[in-house]
Amino acid sequence: MSEFDEWWKRTRKLFEEIDKLFEEIMRESIYKPEEFRRIQMGKPYIYGFSLTIGPDGIPRIREWGNIKPGVIRPRISETVEPFTDIIEEKESIKIVIDLPGVEKEDIKIDATENTIEVSAERGDRKYHKLIKLAKEIKPESTKAQYRNGVLTIIAEKKEKEKRKGFSIKIE
Repeated sequence: MSEFDEWWKRTRKLFEEIDKLFEEIMRESIYKPEEFRRIQMGKPYIYGFSLTIGPDGIPRIREWGNIKPGVIRPRISETVEPFTDIIEEKESIKIVIDLPGVEKEDIKIDATENTIEVSAERGDRKYHKLIKLAKEIKPESTKAQYRNGVLTIIAEKKEKEKRKGFSIKIE
């Protein structure tokens, strides 16, 4: 089997999984519209996803919005999980988050060595995102910039501590 055939097989399987997810969401919302409307009458339903291929060649799906699949019906939240892109660079981690409709003063960012939490609220627009980082960062070095509805956070990676030790002579 060629590389293309293997890639196509994985990609086709991925899209089949996406179709199943959409079918579940639609089945829960269309076939029980009175229940769906009763849950969040008048509130917007936001759902999106991004599909990327990781450096290991494995496709990754990241969902965003205020609709999450549930056991019986989709869960709808008042807060929207914004579209987020995480870019790992050599010495830093860059996080780009879409936050339309809020001002710089409405945004709160908290950082630890392993997580970055972003929340924003203005009127009926409410956003929340907890990002678990694959690499540790220096929270005190984190910088953020907000322009035209896009928040960019750059966090410096924590350096690996060099092992301190010494040689032991055998007597």
